[in-house]
Amino acid sequence: MLNVGHFLESLTHYQAAGSEQPVMSVVIDSREVKENSLFVAFAGEQVDGHDFVLQAFADGACAALVERPIPGDHLTVDTRGTHFPEEITTPVCILVDDTLTALQTAAKAWRARFPTRIIGVTGSVGKTSTKELIHAVLSSRYRTLKSKGNQNNEIGLPLTLLNLRRHHQRAVLEMGMYTQGEISLLCELARPHIGVVTMIGPVHMERVGSMEAIVAAKQELVESLPPDGTAILNKDDALVMSMAAHTPARIFTYGLDSSADLWADNIHSMGLDGIRFTLHHDPYESMNLRVPLLGRHSVHTSLRAAAVGLVEGMSWDEIAAGLRDTAAQLRLVAVPGPNGSIIVDDTYNSSPDSAMAALNLLQDLSGRKIAVLGDMLELGIVEEASHRLVGRRAVDVADLLIAVGTRGRWIGEEALSIGMAAENVVIVESAEMAAAALRELITQGDVVLVKGSYGMRMDRIVAALGRGV
Repeated sequence: MLNVGHFLESLTHYQAAGSEQPVMSVVIDSREVKENSLFVAFAGEQVDGHDFVLQAFADGACAALVERPIPGDHLTVDTRGTHFPEEITTPVCILVDDTLTALQTAAKAWRARFPTRIIGVTGSVGKTSTKELIHAVLSSRYRTLKSKGNQNNEIGLPLTLLNLRRHHQRAVLEMGMYTQGEISLLCELARPHIGVVTMIGPVHMERVGSMEAIVAAKQELVESLPPDGTAILNKDDALVMSMAAHTPARIFTYGLDSSADLWADNIHSMGLDGIRFTLHHDPYESMNLRVPLLGRHSVHTSLRAAAVGLVEGMSWDEIAAGLRDTAAQLRLVAVPGPNGSIIVDDTYNSSPDSAMAALNLLQDLSGRKIAVLGDMLELGIVEEASHRLVGRRAVDVADLLIAVGTRGRWIGEEALSIGMAAENVVIVESAEMAAAALRELITQGDVVLVKGSYGMRMDRIVAALGRGV
């Protein structure tokens, strides 16, 4: 039987000498097809990729990975058979039992061709910002690939691996999870040398069931490292540090604890101008830094990126250059709002820990402070307690609180219950209602924090206010 991995590997050999039709990209959305793309068709109840194969060919795709024959004037190679055509003409449909398995098999085989050192990043909070800053640091010396956006699952990570080229010396891959076993699969495909764990919190508690299960799932990254690899662990998080006993790799710790291998002190938030702090490594090595990242929690992000740089043999100057890269400021950004206000856009996602960090940043800023806080999803049995905890913190920080959503209501109710004036608490059901309320409330010099889980679409608030409508 034909080995589909070897077949797809040869088809996706971007730099094959003499190849007339190399695959230049691998896509799962037909709208992203370019000349010589491989289009992967996933079957689905609402949207079936097989319905878009012919359109993908018309738009320039040279091949499509499919689970059923597609009528049309093109070659079909059935990889489930025993015969392999001597010549492949394009466009071609590659027929497999399961397109996801075939994609992963191809990615695993493709990755195995390269000596590229892989850095895997996981944790409950801060994965994407950490991945971005690690990429910025490593790029000061090495040609470095990174996963796009939060392309961190069983589909996204293989797509990133298939973008590896021979010139890539390093690759930084975000690794997410929904259940146990998923990160193990991602590590089997990527074979990371370094594993970075950010922190552990109750994100995905609704699906996974317990904090112990979350730790076990995230721990799969450090369990998968080779003996000559490195696990970079958060010294300030006991749950992360519990992973040290479960990896064959050497341990490198970071945090605010001076017993860590890399630690920070003298931390000063400069509001929207970034943060200042001192990094320490070994008794006699230290560096004063000012970086364009918002919020004191960004010190931990900087520590993770610096730790990877040190493990990879980089100099302090190279590390500092990467940390100062303004392009690495990914999600938490300040944008102009109506009436001369500033909107702090932290709408990508939310959890109890990240909401607390965002409120800490708001506290450091000047002006009347407005906190717009929405539902934090997938917290399971701790969801009400977590929202109420955020509500208590909001009372200490915000002059005005707008609570959004059915769970966000608990934030507002808790603020009222501990004494926040009723005229300073607004409880609404949706992002649109919050935007409407804000247009009536924002005045000159206000600083508005907007934060909530992605499913709440709090980004619509920022978009509406940014348009000034």
